[in-house]
Amino acid sequence: MQKILSGMTKTMNAVKPPRITALQDLHDAETGPFSILIGTILSARTKDEATTKAVKELFSIYKNPKQLSNAKVKDVEKIIKSIGFFHVKSKRIIEVAKIIHTKYKGMVPDDLETLVQLPGVGRKTANCVLVYAFEKPAIPVDVHVHRISNRLGLVDTKNPEETEQELMKKIPKKFWIDINDTFVMYGQNICKPISPMCDVCQIRKSCKYYRSRNAS
Repeated sequence: MQKILSGMTKTMNAVKPPRITALQDLHDAETGPFSILIGTILSARTKDEATTKAVKELFSIYKNPKQLSNAKVKDVEKIIKSIGFFHVKSKRIIEVAKIIHTKYKGMVPDDLETLVQLPGVGRKTANCVLVYAFEKPAIPVDVHVHRISNRLGLVDTKNPEETEQELMKKIPKKFWIDINDTFVMYGQNICKPISPMCDVCQIRKSCKYYRSRNAS
């Protein structure tokens, strides 16, 4: 896995400096894990740039779970209207804020089992919180991680849930924290869904997808 992660980083550095992912950019000393939790919920089906902008505007007004829990839905909608499904997400993040404020005294839980009990928080979101907010080993699997893992031949799975389980079995725990960030940047910039940049990829010789495309 070290060879794969290093090869991805070298490729991105050769093509253009890898930009920071939205969740890394949202890690704020003042808002802490709460901004990561809310940011991950808002990021679903939304571009990173829109997510970052909306979350920063949101937290410039609502500094903590208590303040957001008391917000009016229409006010939150105005702030995050550039986000996909902003009507639903506005209600959702206020609901989550209320639970964090009342049940957990303003502190975001740092374990998977508790996080997935929050409204709208699935395994991917919970794992993102663990990795980006608490630096705990987990493997958040989105479309990029799922696609690249299958293209490389690391797994042969049908959906992100299966991919997560298989990667957890096969990848040493010390690499878990780095997988999402590196794979997401690689999937956005190099190993794209359509027309992947195989010609510049420095790990293509280890890639099942590349070998199948270039089989004689």
